[in-house]
Amino acid sequence: MVSSEFSDLPKDGVCKPFQKHVLFLSSLTDRVITDQVELDFSDVFGPVAVPSIEVNDDDSAIIEHEEESSELVYDDPAVILTRSHSLVGPSTCISQSLKLGKLTLHETEDSLEATEHVAGETIKEVDESNGNNVIIEESLEGENGLLTKIQGVSIEDFEILKVVGQGAFAKVYQVRKKGTSEIYAMKVMRKDKIMEKNHAEYMKAERNILTKIEHPFVVQLRYSFQTKYRLYLVLDFVNGGHLFFQLYHQGLFREDLARIYAAEIVSAVSHLHANGIMHRDLKPENILLDADGHVMLTDFGLAKQFESDTRSNSMCGTIEYMAPEIILGKGHDKAADWWSVGILLFEMLTGKPPFCGGNREKIQQKIIKDKIKLPAFLSSEAHSLLKMLLQKDATKRLGSGTRGSLEIRDHKWFKPINWRKLDAREVQPSFRPEVAGKHCVANFEKRWTDMPITVSPANSPNGGNPFKDFSYVRPAASFLQRNSPA
Repeated sequence: MVSSEFSDLPKDGVCKPFQKHVLFLSSLTDRVITDQVELDFSDVFGPVAVPSIEVNDDDSAIIEHEEESSELVYDDPAVILTRSHSLVGPSTCISQSLKLGKLTLHETEDSLEATEHVAGETIKEVDESNGNNVIIEESLEGENGLLTKIQGVSIEDFEILKVVGQGAFAKVYQVRKKGTSEIYAMKVMRKDKIMEKNHAEYMKAERNILTKIEHPFVVQLRYSFQTKYRLYLVLDFVNGGHLFFQLYHQGLFREDLARIYAAEIVSAVSHLHANGIMHRDLKPENILLDADGHVMLTDFGLAKQFESDTRSNSMCGTIEYMAPEIILGKGHDKAADWWSVGILLFEMLTGKPPFCGGNREKIQQKIIKDKIKLPAFLSSEAHSLLKMLLQKDATKRLGSGTRGSLEIRDHKWFKPINWRKLDAREVQPSFRPEVAGKHCVANFEKRWTDMPITVSPANSPNGGNPFKDFSYVRPAASFLQRNSPA
Protein backbone atom coordinates (compact mmCIF):
# COMPACT_ATOMS: atom_id res chain seq x y z
CA MET A 1 0.00 0.00 0.00
CA VAL A 2 1.45 3.32 -1.05
CA SER A 3 1.20 6.36 1.17
CA SER A 4 -0.43 9.51 -0.18
CA GLU A 5 0.42 12.19 2.33
CA PHE A 6 0.97 15.42 0.43
CA SER A 7 3.79 17.89 0.68
CA ASP A 8 5.02 20.71 -1.51
CA LEU A 9 2.06 20.45 -3.86
CA PRO A 10 1.75 23.28 -6.37
CA LYS A 11 -0.88 25.82 -5.46
CA ASP A 12 -2.26 26.30 -8.94
CA GLY A 13 -4.43 23.25 -9.50
CA VAL A 14 -7.04 24.91 -11.68
CA CYS A 15 -7.65 23.46 -15.11
CA LYS A 16 -9.76 26.21 -16.66
CA PRO A 17 -11.27 24.36 -19.62
CA PHE A 18 -13.19 22.09 -17.23
CA GLN A 19 -14.43 24.59 -14.65
CA LYS A 20 -18.07 23.90 -15.39
CA HIS A 21 -17.57 20.24 -14.45
CA VAL A 22 -15.39 20.68 -11.37
CA LEU A 23 -16.10 22.79 -8.32
CA PHE A 24 -12.81 24.52 -7.59
CA LEU A 25 -11.49 25.69 -4.27
CA SER A 26 -11.41 29.45 -3.69
CA SER A 27 -7.89 29.32 -2.29
CA LEU A 28 -5.15 26.95 -1.26
CA THR A 29 -3.42 28.13 1.87
CA ASP A 30 -0.01 26.92 2.92
CA ARG A 31 -0.03 24.65 5.95
CA VAL A 32 2.85 23.32 8.01
CA ILE A 33 2.17 19.89 9.46
CA THR A 34 4.55 18.11 11.80
CA ASP A 35 4.83 14.36 11.85
CA GLN A 36 3.82 14.32 15.51
CA VAL A 37 0.43 15.99 14.97
CA GLU A 38 -2.63 13.91 14.24
CA LEU A 39 -5.06 16.25 12.51
CA ASP A 40 -8.69 16.51 13.43
CA PHE A 41 -10.23 16.38 9.98
CA SER A 42 -12.89 18.93 10.93
CA ASP A 43 -10.09 21.46 11.44
CA VAL A 44 -8.87 20.82 7.91
CA PHE A 45 -12.26 21.11 6.26
CA GLY A 46 -13.91 23.73 8.43
CA PRO A 47 -17.68 23.97 8.69
CA VAL A 48 -19.73 23.34 5.57
CA ALA A 49 -22.05 26.30 5.35
CA VAL A 50 -24.95 24.52 3.67
CA PRO A 51 -27.98 22.66 4.98
CA SER A 52 -27.56 18.94 5.42
CA ILE A 53 -29.90 16.01 5.65
CA GLU A 54 -29.40 13.44 8.39
CA VAL A 55 -30.38 10.00 7.14
CA ASN A 56 -31.54 7.07 9.22
CA ASP A 57 -31.26 3.50 7.99
CA ASP A 58 -35.04 3.09 8.42
CA ASP A 59 -35.73 5.37 5.41
CA SER A 60 -36.55 8.44 7.50
CA ALA A 61 -34.83 11.76 6.87
CA ILE A 62 -34.50 14.76 9.14
CA ILE A 63 -33.53 18.08 7.59
CA GLU A 64 -30.99 19.91 9.69
CA HIS A 65 -30.17 23.55 8.98
CA GLU A 66 -26.67 23.96 10.29
CA GLU A 67 -26.14 27.44 8.89
CA GLU A 68 -28.13 29.66 6.58
CA SER A 69 -26.26 30.11 3.32
CA SER A 70 -27.32 30.72 -0.26
CA GLU A 71 -24.07 29.65 -1.92
CA LEU A 72 -21.09 27.41 -1.41
CA VAL A 73 -17.90 29.08 -0.27
CA TYR A 74 -14.77 27.13 0.57
CA ASP A 75 -12.13 29.29 2.19
CA ASP A 76 -9.86 26.38 3.11
CA PRO A 77 -8.76 23.46 0.95
CA ALA A 78 -11.32 20.68 1.16
CA VAL A 79 -8.69 18.01 1.45
CA ILE A 80 -7.28 15.63 4.01
CA LEU A 81 -3.55 16.28 4.27
CA THR A 82 -2.85 13.35 6.59
CA ARG A 83 -4.70 10.15 5.83
CA SER A 84 -4.92 6.73 7.41
CA HIS A 85 -2.80 3.88 6.12
CA SER A 86 -4.24 0.55 5.05
CA LEU A 87 -4.40 -1.85 7.97
CA VAL A 88 -4.32 -5.58 8.50
CA GLY A 89 -5.34 -6.70 11.95
CA PRO A 90 -6.54 -9.69 13.95
CA SER A 91 -9.52 -11.75 12.87
CA THR A 92 -11.39 -10.99 16.09
CA CYS A 93 -11.78 -7.26 15.91
CA ILE A 94 -14.25 -5.87 18.41
CA SER A 95 -16.89 -7.01 20.84
CA GLN A 96 -20.54 -6.24 20.25
CA SER A 97 -20.46 -3.93 23.28
CA LEU A 98 -18.35 -1.47 21.23
CA LYS A 99 -15.38 -1.39 23.61
CA LEU A 100 -13.28 0.10 20.87
CA GLY A 101 -10.49 1.19 23.18
CA LYS A 102 -9.42 -2.44 23.55
CA LEU A 103 -9.02 -2.97 19.80
CA THR A 104 -5.42 -3.56 18.74
CA LEU A 105 -4.49 -3.15 15.08
CA HIS A 106 -1.22 -4.16 13.48
CA GLU A 107 -0.72 -1.10 11.33
CA THR A 108 1.88 -1.23 8.60
CA GLU A 109 4.98 0.86 9.18
CA ASP A 110 4.94 4.59 8.56
CA SER A 111 6.55 5.56 5.28
CA LEU A 112 9.01 7.80 7.15
CA GLU A 113 10.24 4.78 9.08
CA ALA A 114 10.68 2.95 5.85
CA THR A 115 12.98 5.65 4.52
CA GLU A 116 15.14 6.27 7.57
CA HIS A 117 17.99 4.10 6.32
CA VAL A 118 17.77 4.94 2.64
CA ALA A 119 20.40 7.68 2.43
CA GLY A 120 23.63 6.68 0.75
CA GLU A 121 22.37 3.35 -0.54
CA THR A 122 22.12 2.62 -4.24
CA ILE A 123 20.21 -0.04 -6.07
CA LYS A 124 22.32 -3.17 -6.17
CA GLU A 125 19.73 -5.82 -6.91
CA VAL A 126 21.82 -7.08 -9.80
CA ASP A 127 24.70 -7.68 -7.39
CA GLU A 128 22.37 -9.30 -4.89
CA SER A 129 21.05 -11.69 -7.46
CA ASN A 130 24.40 -12.59 -9.06
CA GLY A 131 22.29 -14.33 -11.64
CA ASN A 132 21.53 -17.07 -9.12
CA ASN A 133 18.82 -15.60 -6.91
CA VAL A 134 16.47 -14.56 -9.69
CA ILE A 135 13.81 -17.27 -9.79
CA ILE A 136 12.18 -17.54 -13.19
CA GLU A 137 9.53 -20.04 -14.24
CA GLU A 138 9.83 -20.50 -17.98
CA SER A 139 6.58 -22.28 -18.74
CA LEU A 140 2.96 -21.22 -18.90
CA GLU A 141 -0.10 -23.39 -19.34
CA GLY A 142 -1.50 -22.60 -22.74
CA GLU A 143 -4.04 -24.07 -25.11
CA ASN A 144 -5.23 -27.61 -24.41
CA GLY A 145 -3.30 -27.67 -21.15
CA LEU A 146 0.06 -27.65 -22.92
CA LEU A 147 3.03 -25.81 -21.43
CA THR A 148 4.26 -22.92 -23.54
CA LYS A 149 7.81 -21.63 -23.20
CA ILE A 150 8.01 -17.98 -22.21
CA GLN A 151 10.93 -15.71 -21.60
CA GLY A 152 11.34 -14.56 -18.00
CA VAL A 153 12.61 -11.17 -16.89
CA SER A 154 14.79 -9.84 -14.06
CA ILE A 155 15.84 -6.50 -12.61
CA GLU A 156 18.55 -6.32 -15.29
CA ASP A 157 15.83 -5.92 -17.95
CA PHE A 158 14.65 -2.56 -16.57
CA GLU A 159 16.06 0.94 -16.32
CA ILE A 160 14.93 2.77 -13.17
CA LEU A 161 13.79 6.33 -14.02
CA LYS A 162 11.97 7.84 -11.01
CA VAL A 163 10.52 7.06 -7.62
CA VAL A 164 6.75 7.61 -7.81
CA GLY A 165 5.56 6.21 -4.47
CA GLN A 166 6.52 4.48 -1.26
CA GLY A 167 4.83 2.43 1.44
CA ALA A 168 5.77 0.21 4.35
CA PHE A 169 6.85 -2.85 2.34
CA ALA A 170 7.22 -1.34 -1.10
CA LYS A 171 8.67 1.37 -3.25
CA VAL A 172 7.15 2.12 -6.63
CA TYR A 173 9.42 3.17 -9.49
CA GLN A 174 8.83 4.43 -12.97
CA VAL A 175 10.89 2.11 -15.19
CA ARG A 176 11.66 1.54 -18.85
CA LYS A 177 12.08 -1.97 -20.26
CA LYS A 178 15.50 -1.99 -21.86
CA GLY A 179 15.56 -2.24 -25.61
CA THR A 180 12.05 -0.82 -25.86
CA SER A 181 10.21 2.46 -25.32
CA GLU A 182 7.74 0.82 -22.93
CA ILE A 183 7.26 2.57 -19.57
CA TYR A 184 5.99 0.65 -16.54
CA ALA A 185 5.45 1.02 -12.80
CA MET A 186 7.61 -1.38 -10.80
CA LYS A 187 6.47 -2.19 -7.28
CA VAL A 188 9.42 -3.48 -5.24
CA MET A 189 8.65 -5.24 -1.94
CA ARG A 190 11.08 -6.31 0.77
CA LYS A 191 10.74 -9.95 1.77
CA ASP A 192 12.13 -9.43 5.26
CA LYS A 193 9.44 -6.85 6.08
CA ILE A 194 6.73 -9.01 4.55
CA MET A 195 7.83 -12.05 6.58
CA GLU A 196 8.26 -9.98 9.74
CA LYS A 197 4.59 -8.90 9.54
CA ASN A 198 3.44 -12.37 8.44
CA HIS A 199 1.94 -10.94 5.26
CA ALA A 200 3.33 -13.42 2.72
CA GLU A 201 -0.15 -14.69 1.88
CA TYR A 202 -1.36 -11.16 1.09
CA MET A 203 1.56 -10.56 -1.28
CA LYS A 204 1.06 -13.87 -3.05
CA ALA A 205 -2.67 -13.20 -3.33
CA GLU A 206 -1.99 -9.79 -4.90
CA ARG A 207 0.19 -11.34 -7.59
CA ASN A 208 -2.22 -14.24 -8.22
CA ILE A 209 -5.27 -12.00 -8.45
CA LEU A 210 -3.56 -9.61 -10.86
CA THR A 211 -2.74 -12.50 -13.21
CA LYS A 212 -6.43 -13.37 -13.46
CA ILE A 213 -7.96 -9.94 -14.03
CA GLU A 214 -8.28 -8.16 -17.34
CA HIS A 215 -10.62 -5.18 -17.37
CA PRO A 216 -10.54 -1.72 -19.00
CA PHE A 217 -10.56 0.01 -15.60
CA VAL A 218 -8.09 -2.20 -13.72
CA VAL A 219 -4.30 -1.75 -13.89
CA GLN A 220 -2.69 -4.76 -15.58
CA LEU A 221 0.21 -6.83 -14.26
CA ARG A 222 2.79 -7.33 -17.03
CA TYR A 223 5.61 -9.17 -15.23
CA SER A 224 6.50 -10.47 -11.79
CA PHE A 225 9.77 -11.94 -10.51
CA GLN A 226 11.86 -12.15 -7.37
CA THR A 227 15.39 -12.09 -5.98
CA LYS A 228 16.63 -13.41 -2.67
CA TYR A 229 15.62 -10.20 -0.90
CA ARG A 230 12.74 -8.69 -2.87
CA LEU A 231 9.56 -9.27 -4.87
CA TYR A 232 8.82 -7.31 -8.05
CA LEU A 233 5.50 -6.51 -9.72
CA VAL A 234 5.73 -4.69 -13.05
CA LEU A 235 2.44 -2.99 -13.94
CA ASP A 236 1.01 -0.51 -16.42
CA PHE A 237 2.30 2.99 -15.72
CA VAL A 238 -0.77 5.20 -15.25
CA ASN A 239 0.30 8.82 -14.92
CA GLY A 240 -2.83 10.95 -14.54
CA GLY A 241 -2.42 10.92 -10.76
CA HIS A 242 -4.36 9.37 -7.91
CA LEU A 243 -8.00 10.37 -7.66
CA PHE A 244 -6.99 11.90 -4.31
CA PHE A 245 -4.31 13.98 -6.05
CA GLN A 246 -6.90 15.39 -8.45
CA LEU A 247 -9.41 15.94 -5.63
CA TYR A 248 -6.74 18.05 -3.90
CA HIS A 249 -6.09 20.16 -6.98
CA GLN A 250 -9.58 20.38 -8.42
CA GLY A 251 -11.81 20.36 -5.35
CA LEU A 252 -14.96 18.28 -5.16
CA PHE A 253 -16.39 16.98 -8.45
CA ARG A 254 -19.75 17.96 -9.91
CA GLU A 255 -22.26 15.16 -10.27
CA ASP A 256 -21.92 14.66 -14.03
CA LEU A 257 -18.17 14.01 -13.73
CA ALA A 258 -18.44 12.02 -10.49
CA ARG A 259 -21.10 9.87 -12.16
CA ILE A 260 -18.67 8.69 -14.85
CA TYR A 261 -15.92 8.01 -12.33
CA ALA A 262 -18.34 6.15 -10.06
CA ALA A 263 -19.71 4.11 -12.99
CA GLU A 264 -16.21 3.06 -14.05
CA ILE A 265 -15.42 2.07 -10.45
CA VAL A 266 -18.68 0.10 -10.22
CA SER A 267 -17.82 -1.64 -13.51
CA ALA A 268 -14.36 -2.63 -12.23
CA VAL A 269 -15.61 -3.80 -8.81
CA SER A 270 -18.44 -5.76 -10.47
CA HIS A 271 -15.85 -7.55 -12.59
CA LEU A 272 -13.80 -8.41 -9.51
CA HIS A 273 -16.84 -9.79 -7.71
CA ALA A 274 -17.88 -11.80 -10.77
CA ASN A 275 -14.44 -13.42 -10.61
CA GLY A 276 -14.70 -14.16 -6.89
CA ILE A 277 -12.45 -11.29 -5.71
CA MET A 278 -13.02 -8.65 -3.03
CA HIS A 279 -10.74 -5.59 -3.20
CA ARG A 280 -11.18 -4.52 0.47
CA ASP A 281 -9.13 -1.31 0.23
CA LEU A 282 -11.06 0.96 -2.13
CA LYS A 283 -10.06 4.59 -1.54
CA PRO A 284 -8.96 7.57 -3.70
CA GLU A 285 -5.26 6.67 -3.34
CA ASN A 286 -5.93 3.28 -4.96
CA ILE A 287 -7.75 4.74 -7.94
CA LEU A 288 -5.60 6.27 -10.67
CA LEU A 289 -6.58 8.40 -13.65
CA ASP A 290 -5.04 7.61 -17.01
CA ALA A 291 -4.09 10.21 -19.60
CA ASP A 292 -7.61 10.10 -21.08
CA GLY A 293 -9.22 10.72 -17.70
CA HIS A 294 -10.54 7.19 -17.12
CA VAL A 295 -10.18 5.59 -13.68
CA MET A 296 -7.85 2.64 -13.17
CA LEU A 297 -8.22 0.52 -10.05
CA THR A 298 -4.92 -0.53 -8.47
CA ASP A 299 -3.25 -1.95 -5.33
CA PHE A 300 -4.59 -5.43 -4.63
CA GLY A 301 -2.45 -5.92 -1.52
CA LEU A 302 -5.51 -6.61 0.67
CA ALA A 303 -7.66 -8.28 -2.00
CA LYS A 304 -9.04 -11.72 -1.31
CA GLN A 305 -10.55 -14.51 -3.36
CA PHE A 306 -13.84 -15.72 -1.94
CA GLU A 307 -16.63 -18.22 -2.39
CA SER A 308 -20.18 -16.93 -2.64
CA ASP A 309 -21.24 -18.60 0.60
CA THR A 310 -18.21 -17.68 2.71
CA ARG A 311 -17.29 -14.66 4.81
CA SER A 312 -13.91 -13.22 5.80
CA ASN A 313 -13.08 -12.24 9.38
CA SER A 314 -9.92 -10.23 8.71
CA MET A 315 -9.65 -6.71 10.08
CA CYS A 316 -8.32 -4.91 7.02
CA GLY A 317 -8.70 -1.79 4.93
CA THR A 318 -8.40 1.93 5.61
CA ILE A 319 -10.38 3.21 8.59
CA GLU A 320 -12.42 5.94 6.88
CA TYR A 321 -13.54 3.48 4.18
CA MET A 322 -14.16 0.39 6.34
CA ALA A 323 -17.65 -1.07 6.43
CA PRO A 324 -19.31 -1.38 9.86
CA GLU A 325 -19.28 -5.17 9.71
CA ILE A 326 -15.48 -5.19 9.35
CA ILE A 327 -15.04 -2.95 12.39
CA LEU A 328 -17.50 -5.03 14.41
CA GLY A 329 -15.76 -8.28 13.46
CA LYS A 330 -19.02 -9.82 12.26
CA GLY A 331 -17.41 -11.23 9.15
CA HIS A 332 -17.72 -9.55 5.77
CA ASP A 333 -18.27 -10.36 2.13
CA LYS A 334 -18.30 -8.40 -1.13
CA ALA A 335 -20.94 -6.02 0.29
CA ALA A 336 -18.05 -4.35 2.18
CA ASP A 337 -16.68 -3.16 -1.18
CA TRP A 338 -20.01 -1.48 -2.01
CA TRP A 339 -19.85 0.41 1.28
CA SER A 340 -16.41 1.70 0.26
CA VAL A 341 -17.78 2.71 -3.15
CA GLY A 342 -20.42 4.73 -1.29
CA ILE A 343 -17.74 6.44 0.80
CA LEU A 344 -15.74 7.20 -2.36
CA LEU A 345 -18.78 8.71 -4.06
CA PHE A 346 -19.58 10.80 -0.99
CA GLU A 347 -15.99 12.10 -0.96
CA MET A 348 -16.02 12.92 -4.66
CA LEU A 349 -19.25 14.90 -4.28
CA THR A 350 -18.51 16.69 -1.00
CA GLY A 351 -14.72 16.82 -0.65
CA LYS A 352 -14.43 14.56 2.42
CA PRO A 353 -15.55 11.15 3.70
CA PRO A 354 -18.77 11.12 5.73
CA PHE A 355 -17.13 9.69 8.84
CA CYS A 356 -13.95 11.51 9.79
CA GLY A 357 -12.49 13.66 12.56
CA GLY A 358 -10.51 12.69 15.62
CA ASN A 359 -8.49 9.57 16.23
CA ARG A 360 -9.06 6.06 14.93
CA GLU A 361 -11.37 5.05 17.75
CA LYS A 362 -13.61 8.09 17.21
CA ILE A 363 -13.86 7.39 13.48
CA GLN A 364 -14.81 3.77 14.18
CA GLN A 365 -17.50 4.89 16.60
CA LYS A 366 -18.89 7.29 13.98
CA ILE A 367 -18.99 4.58 11.29
CA ILE A 368 -20.90 2.24 13.57
CA LYS A 369 -23.23 4.70 15.31
CA ASP A 370 -23.57 8.01 13.44
CA LYS A 371 -26.24 8.83 10.89
CA ILE A 372 -25.19 10.05 7.47
CA LYS A 373 -25.51 13.78 6.85
CA LEU A 374 -26.19 14.43 3.18
CA PRO A 375 -25.53 17.98 1.90
CA ALA A 376 -28.64 19.62 0.53
CA PHE A 377 -26.84 20.76 -2.64
CA LEU A 378 -26.75 17.17 -3.92
CA SER A 379 -29.55 15.88 -6.14
CA SER A 380 -32.29 13.68 -4.71
CA GLU A 381 -30.99 10.82 -6.90
CA ALA A 382 -27.51 11.18 -5.37
CA HIS A 383 -29.06 11.23 -1.89
CA SER A 384 -30.91 8.01 -2.67
CA LEU A 385 -27.85 6.18 -4.01
CA LEU A 386 -25.59 7.26 -1.14
CA LYS A 387 -28.18 6.25 1.41
CA MET A 388 -28.56 2.80 -0.15
CA LEU A 389 -24.81 2.18 -0.50
CA LEU A 390 -24.07 3.43 3.03
CA GLN A 391 -26.63 1.15 4.64
CA LYS A 392 -25.05 -0.11 7.88
CA ASP A 393 -26.83 -3.46 7.62
CA ALA A 394 -24.81 -5.27 4.95
CA THR A 395 -27.73 -7.56 4.05
CA LYS A 396 -29.83 -4.50 3.06
CA ARG A 397 -27.01 -2.65 1.26
CA LEU A 398 -27.44 -1.95 -2.44
CA GLY A 399 -25.47 -4.53 -4.43
CA SER A 400 -25.78 -7.29 -1.82
CA GLY A 401 -29.06 -8.69 -3.16
CA THR A 402 -29.62 -11.50 -5.62
CA ARG A 403 -29.10 -9.18 -8.60
CA GLY A 404 -25.70 -8.07 -7.29
CA SER A 405 -24.17 -5.07 -9.05
CA LEU A 406 -27.17 -4.75 -11.39
CA GLU A 407 -28.99 -3.20 -8.44
CA ILE A 408 -26.44 -0.38 -8.53
CA ARG A 409 -26.25 -0.06 -12.31
CA ASP A 410 -30.03 0.25 -12.51
CA HIS A 411 -30.25 3.00 -9.88
CA LYS A 412 -31.82 6.19 -11.22
CA TRP A 413 -28.66 8.26 -10.53
CA PHE A 414 -26.88 6.16 -13.19
CA LYS A 415 -29.71 6.55 -15.73
CA PRO A 416 -27.57 8.75 -18.08
CA ILE A 417 -24.89 6.03 -18.28
CA ASN A 418 -24.74 3.72 -21.30
CA TRP A 419 -22.97 0.80 -19.65
CA ARG A 420 -22.04 -0.93 -22.90
CA LYS A 421 -20.31 2.20 -24.19
CA LEU A 422 -18.76 2.81 -20.77
CA ASP A 423 -17.14 -0.64 -20.70
CA ALA A 424 -15.84 -0.01 -24.22
CA ARG A 425 -14.22 3.22 -22.94
CA GLU A 426 -16.44 5.21 -25.30
CA VAL A 427 -17.81 7.46 -22.55
CA GLN A 428 -15.24 10.24 -22.21
CA PRO A 429 -14.91 12.03 -18.85
CA SER A 430 -15.04 15.80 -19.22
CA PHE A 431 -11.81 16.21 -17.26
CA ARG A 432 -8.44 15.06 -18.57
CA PRO A 433 -5.33 15.32 -16.42
CA GLU A 434 -2.46 17.36 -17.78
CA VAL A 435 -0.07 14.66 -18.99
CA ALA A 436 2.90 15.53 -21.21
CA GLY A 437 3.59 12.09 -22.65
CA LYS A 438 4.10 8.63 -21.15
CA HIS A 439 7.24 9.70 -19.24
CA CYS A 440 5.40 12.53 -17.45
CA VAL A 441 5.44 12.35 -13.63
CA ALA A 442 3.89 15.79 -12.95
CA ASN A 443 0.82 14.19 -11.34
CA PHE A 444 2.86 12.37 -8.70
CA GLU A 445 3.99 13.90 -5.43
CA LYS A 446 7.24 15.83 -5.67
CA ARG A 447 8.34 14.32 -2.36
CA TRP A 448 8.67 11.04 -4.29
CA THR A 449 9.73 12.16 -7.76
CA ASP A 450 12.51 14.36 -6.31
CA MET A 451 13.78 11.46 -4.21
CA PRO A 452 17.11 9.92 -5.28
CA ILE A 453 16.85 6.43 -6.72
CA THR A 454 17.92 4.49 -3.65
CA VAL A 455 16.91 1.37 -1.79
CA SER A 456 17.03 0.56 1.92
CA PRO A 457 19.23 -2.38 2.92
CA ALA A 458 17.28 -5.61 3.29
CA ASN A 459 17.94 -8.56 5.55
CA SER A 460 17.64 -12.15 4.45
CA PRO A 461 14.03 -13.24 5.06
CA ASN A 462 13.48 -15.81 7.79
CA GLY A 463 11.62 -19.06 7.29
CA GLY A 464 12.73 -19.99 3.80
CA ASN A 465 11.11 -18.74 0.61
CA PRO A 466 7.29 -19.01 0.56
CA PHE A 467 7.04 -17.33 -2.86
CA LYS A 468 7.31 -20.34 -5.13
CA ASP A 469 6.02 -19.84 -8.69
CA PHE A 470 5.97 -16.06 -8.22
CA SER A 471 7.38 -15.21 -11.65
CA TYR A 472 4.98 -14.28 -14.42
CA VAL A 473 4.97 -12.88 -17.94
CA ARG A 474 1.61 -11.70 -19.27
CA PRO A 475 0.63 -13.63 -22.39
CA ALA A 476 0.20 -11.78 -25.67
CA ALA A 477 -3.25 -10.39 -26.41
CA SER A 478 -3.89 -12.99 -29.10
CA PHE A 479 -3.19 -15.76 -26.55
CA LEU A 480 -5.64 -14.19 -24.08
CA GLN A 481 -8.31 -13.88 -26.75
CA ARG A 482 -7.94 -17.52 -27.79
CA ASN A 483 -8.36 -18.65 -24.19
CA SER A 484 -11.12 -16.26 -23.16
CA PRO A 485 -14.63 -17.67 -22.69
CA ALA A 486 -17.02 -17.14 -25.57
